[in-house]
Amino acid sequence: MTAWLWVILGLVLLIVGAELIVRYGARLASRLGISSIMIGLTVVSIGTSAPELAVGIDAARIGQGSLALGNIAGTNLVNLLLIMGLAAALRLIPIALQTLRLDLPMIGAVALLLLVFVIDGRLDRIEGGVLVAVAIGYTLALVRWARRESAAVLAEYENEYHDAPRETGSLVLAIVLLIAGIAIILLGAGWLVTGAVDLAEAMGVSSTVIGLTVIAIGTSAPELVTAIVSTYRGDRDIALGNLIGSSTYNITIILGITVLAAPIAVDHALVFVDIPMMIAGTFLVGTFMMSGRRLTRVEGVIMIGAYLAYLAYLLAVRT
Repeated sequence: MTAWLWVILGLVLLIVGAELIVRYGARLASRLGISSIMIGLTVVSIGTSAPELAVGIDAARIGQGSLALGNIAGTNLVNLLLIMGLAAALRLIPIALQTLRLDLPMIGAVALLLLVFVIDGRLDRIEGGVLVAVAIGYTLALVRWARRESAAVLAEYENEYHDAPRETGSLVLAIVLLIAGIAIILLGAGWLVTGAVDLAEAMGVSSTVIGLTVIAIGTSAPELVTAIVSTYRGDRDIALGNLIGSSTYNITIILGITVLAAPIAVDHALVFVDIPMMIAGTFLVGTFMMSGRRLTRVEGVIMIGAYLAYLAYLLAVRT
């Protein structure tokens, strides 16, 4: 019971902290005139990935590296199959040219790169550095792409938010609340990892399975809320951009920094089951997107079904 309490309290703090980071990080970005797709792919994506980073570093620090990697693989499956599937099931999602030419190839490439890195059962600091470098290169590519469309920033805000960018609130207050969000996430991560390790021991399962299920679904709550709200509001480029960008940053900068903090040994099942499943899910979504430059409701339902089948496998075979 105590383990579940720590897990729940930790998740609540992670969600609250991520909301503060996303809300006030996006506010600062909007005041700089950054486009909605850029907010989705950078500020919001990194902000909603902050729980994974905090959990990863804390887990690696106490020798629970597979918990950290399991959380990232599980979170990406939740993002790309479950949450994106739910968003598509709610409303057809058109696919932007940038997504097809930059974001999809990048998420596919980094997923394959991760498999190459973990095939020896270990992630070291050199590989972590490579992942961080890839994240920096990806971000620079996003900035370069966005600059081509800089003249349309105000029009895009009017279309997406039904208003033009304007000064909102105190800049100092936004910065203070942004820092508060980071502090809350760090506290929540410590509680969550402690509870997760205790829970795994109490249930007689590996911490990897807890990372793939309970923690992955819990830390994906910010992405779920962002995707559903953005889809209903009509800001579907933010919903899609956040999910793809967050998944890419999870593998690159989030895992990269985690490994730089402490190299990790990789669970055998992660190498041969879970990461290949993440890659398969990525290519399934990519195939749907390229087939008609959109995600339909039927495709969304298929994506949800694929995730539920994987979850059923975890519960039936790995617990």
